[in-house]
Amino acid sequence: MRHFAAQAIAPADMAALLEAAVLAPSVGNAQPWRFVRLRTPALREALAGHVDAENARAASGYAQEGRREAYRALKLHGLREAPELLAVFCDDHATAGHGLGIATMPEMLRYSCVTAIHTLWLAARARGIGLGWVSILDPAAVTALLDVPPDWTLIALLCLGYPETPSDTPELERRGWQTREPLADRLFER
Repeated sequence: MRHFAAQAIAPADMAALLEAAVLAPSVGNAQPWRFVRLRTPALREALAGHVDAENARAASGYAQEGRREAYRALKLHGLREAPELLAVFCDDHATAGHGLGIATMPEMLRYSCVTAIHTLWLAARARGIGLGWVSILDPAAVTALLDVPPDWTLIALLCLGYPETPSDTPELERRGWQTREPLADRLFER
């Protein structure tokens, strides 16, 4: 979601979303997620400027002129408009969980953070709140900008708010970028 109404998210609703997120399952119950709520206007603008620059660079990567123009026509973030911005990090050295489940797959900590994001996303949708995941960014630059511990890894930069125009169809599908593909093309049996 990238087009947000001006309506703020009530503090009780935002608290409920975060409380739901931290109930997500995690490997070894490590709970490695770290949420940074971005409230400073100057920081919001710095993030938006960074993402705009990365977006321009990404557009140049599309060789086909029609695809490049279609890409440029997309609104790929709501960092200036969304009432709430949330950065989600993984504490790669989380002490909770005592290392259970990560000896052979340390990336499970990061996957656990994605479950927290997914849980937050579902809780938001249940309240009529939309979420946009901003991925056209340089994680190292965002991590430095947010001044978090060096052993935290950026997992997501999220925009949250009420949709300007509610829809059950994803925006990228509505704009002709990519339709949802059938399950039959995504399910394999052995």
